Amino acid sequence: MDDSNFSVDVQVRYQDLDTLQHVNNAVYVTYFEMARTSYLDAILDIPVDSFAFVVASLSIDFERPVTMGDDVVASVAVTELGTSSWTMAYEIRANDEVAATGETTLVFVDPETKRPTEIPAEVRAAIVAYEGLEE
Repeated sequence: MDDSNFSVDVQVRYQDLDTLQHVNNAVYVTYFEMARTSYLDAILDIPVDSFAFVVASLSIDFERPVTMGDDVVASVAVTELGTSSWTMAYEIRANDEVAATGETTLVFVDPETKRPTEIPAEVRAAIVAYEGLEE
């Protein structure tokens, strides 16, 4: 990822740590979520709770441990935009070193039927405009 991606600062909390004083591997998912929800709030300017989507897949590759006191930044970018789903790539940096990378595939769902539905036009337009994606 590069400096143009959407980023948020992450505060490592004591409760994030495992017995080795590293951030627990499951906590990285929370850091991804923090970046994703901040992105959606900032880029879409639509409250996240006003539309329904689910995480359909998630992958994480760990590069180095993150510890208390590290300066942590989570970055996110939309890398693929489908009809009902989109893919987001993440990078967690600690003290300016890559600590983890990951990816989620998210799917919009109809709240009533719980089935996939098209990405709303205003959401698609905002993502395309911000990311510079081709339609």
